[in-house]
Amino acid sequence: MNVISDMDMFTLDPITVEVIRRRLVAIADGVDLNVSRTAFSPYIYEYKDYAVAIVDAEGALICQCTGGIPIFVADVMSAAVRDGLEIYADEGIERGDVIITNYSGTLGQHLNNVAMYTPIFSETTIIGFMVVVMHWVDVGGKQIGSISLDATEIFQEGIQFRSVKLHRRGIRVEDIYRIIQYNTRLPTSVMGDIESQVGGCLMGRDEVEGLIARYGVSIYRRAIQAIWTNSETAVRKAIAAIPDGEYRAETFLDNDGLTSDEPLRLAVRVIIAGDEFTLDLSGVAPQAISPINSGVSGGGQTVARLGFRYLLVPDGDVNEGTFRPLRLVLPPGTLVSADDKAPMGSYNVPLPSLVDLIIKALTAVLPDRTAAGHFGTFSTLSITGKRDKSSALFQCHDSGFGGWGALSDADGPGPFRTMCHGDTRLIPIEVQEATYPLIIEEFGLRQDSGGAGKHRGGLGLKRVYKALGPCTARTRFDRTKFPPWGLNGGHSGAPGSVEVHASTGGKTDGLRGNLMLKEGDRLVVCTGGGGGFGDPAQRDRGAVRNDVERGYVSEEAARDVYGFTRS
Repeated sequence: MNVISDMDMFTLDPITVEVIRRRLVAIADGVDLNVSRTAFSPYIYEYKDYAVAIVDAEGALICQCTGGIPIFVADVMSAAVRDGLEIYADEGIERGDVIITNYSGTLGQHLNNVAMYTPIFSETTIIGFMVVVMHWVDVGGKQIGSISLDATEIFQEGIQFRSVKLHRRGIRVEDIYRIIQYNTRLPTSVMGDIESQVGGCLMGRDEVEGLIARYGVSIYRRAIQAIWTNSETAVRKAIAAIPDGEYRAETFLDNDGLTSDEPLRLAVRVIIAGDEFTLDLSGVAPQAISPINSGVSGGGQTVARLGFRYLLVPDGDVNEGTFRPLRLVLPPGTLVSADDKAPMGSYNVPLPSLVDLIIKALTAVLPDRTAAGHFGTFSTLSITGKRDKSSALFQCHDSGFGGWGALSDADGPGPFRTMCHGDTRLIPIEVQEATYPLIIEEFGLRQDSGGAGKHRGGLGLKRVYKALGPCTARTRFDRTKFPPWGLNGGHSGAPGSVEVHASTGGKTDGLRGNLMLKEGDRLVVCTGGGGGFGDPAQRDRGAVRNDVERGYVSEEAARDVYGFTRS
């Protein structure tokens, strides 16, 4: 296997660089569109739980699709390719090979997240890799969907593939396909989504190879170097504008969700020194026995890159050059640097809060770029069971949209998904009702959920599911004891909640755990709102009136919190 590692640093005209840069992003976006068009499960074609990227021959990020999930692209894709290069160092990677991995020691996320990639060649030389990371809806394990709330080790969460060839020289490796097919409860969805993922990798490979053929390897390589250099220069300039110093912030998760009710500390320390940005996550709680852990690549490194980007380069593309000034301090054995045996089914639980804390830490020196806390939890919900009296299984998987924090000059946006989600969308009610034995009786904004302030926090949502037959709901909500913070006198946002309303009467709280639903029972899901900014007494009276008229704020809250009464 020939891999290009030396880079030609001769100057290239900026127009050519920009054309190549935009074409690469367009290729990734085209693959994104094709995956959503051809996938089998709503979790992919509606929710869009996947991402697309192009990396170089060593795994360095060249570009990503515009709307992919950030926690996939941040470092998982590069980590997957680098592991494959190590595994196949002797055998080699050849044209037509398609490699998959979900190994916890590489990706560091739940085993549903599977990275797939294929090499991009110019003649006999590997120039890079086309990568698609996708959430497979079931990979075995204790429960439908493979995300078990009571798993205590990774082996209870499904099958692992560590850098194995799904295709070899363009030929399907039927042994691997058969292993996958007989280790999932939902083979039609999983196998169909895999074909979509393979198609995306091959489509992107051909498009990039066509681009390289048009411009030549030398110009292509020089353009990538220029893209990285330009991104690095811009972000170093942004860092240098921040006063040198150490900045800290902390919050807590409610508990580990399994063995203890003790809060788990999340703490960040940001160090600005010239044009270097260091994130210290040493203050994050130790890895848990419950499945809220992640590895370095899928946890700590992901958090670092997301927070870094939100603060410094919120617009435009990102690539390897963007992150060159970023340093990470992270000892092993924390919630976001767990070992490869730790359970990771709910790996995402700490991540949004840690991203939020990075932003909060720099509030004093970047007041125009920071915001109050957002609802900060994936608000994970999964409803599983049999479709009817047959043995066919279903899994309705969703996560909540909630409110984001208010800014110094505007109300909080939302409801959106968390800062870790990107372009993931709500699965339409019509699709859910047509696909699963459920009726969604209510869906709307959650009144009074946004934190009060001169600028109000964004609102959460309320959704009511009615079960049409026996099923099980698995929920994992957090940050209910430590709700989204307000800034400069703004109030906290309302935390999320989950209740089961039995058809026979009575209510049961269900923030975390397995909830048994009978026919006619209702699951009432409320997501959190964002924190407010500034003293509520300073809020414009017309804005309060509009909030009341639109139903965002109740008349009681307007009177008691804002001191406003409609005449």
